[in-house]
Amino acid sequence: MVISERAGRPADLTTLVDVDALVGAYYERLPDPTVAAELVAFGTSGHRGSSLTGSFNEAHIVATTAAIVAFRQANRIGGPLFMGRDTHALSEPAFVTALEVLHAAGVDVRIDHLEGFTPTPAISHAILTWNREHPDALADGIVVTPSHNPPGDGGFKYDPPTGGPADSPTTVAIQDAANALLVDGVADIARSSGERARAVAVRHDRDRARPRRARGRRPASRGR
Repeated sequence: MVISERAGRPADLTTLVDVDALVGAYYERLPDPTVAAELVAFGTSGHRGSSLTGSFNEAHIVATTAAIVAFRQANRIGGPLFMGRDTHALSEPAFVTALEVLHAAGVDVRIDHLEGFTPTPAISHAILTWNREHPDALADGIVVTPSHNPPGDGGFKYDPPTGGPADSPTTVAIQDAANALLVDGVADIARSSGERARAVAVRHDRDRARPRRARGRRPASRGR
């Protein structure tokens, strides 16, 4: 393994990302569905990109979440959807956008009871634990993370009831449905307010493996 010469030293300022620019572009830039690089493209179970290049923007997350809702309905996945996020700058806005679409669609969303950052394996564990006990109402999940990608990237991964990662037929189905929605435009896709969607999501204590309802509301996050 090659160790970078920058290891153990203060960060080079030229390598830092402009978080305000990233988040601003997430909301303000609209992807062009006629440009291949600006379409939803699932790699290992998810879509990754940067808001600054038009490959990871609010429209992508609205369309992909709506495609996941349709996939759940088509495959009779009627249990909760466990969702977590990591520390990348674009994860928080994408997390809120997804909550808005999921709540409007009536999906039972489960999030970390402390609203903290959630490791990808924790979502898989929550799905499998639930599905062992509820075989007639299977759960699935979303992890908002680009994994090992650079700090300027965002990522949005789907975990089916198997606990993930999603197989190729699943990712192709969701990707194609999301891109069809991008072509048609996402303005008509139903969304709740970010504050409302976040407030009603069930809090899941992954350490105790039991759900808890929120006792109060958090201030509204940026979004609709």
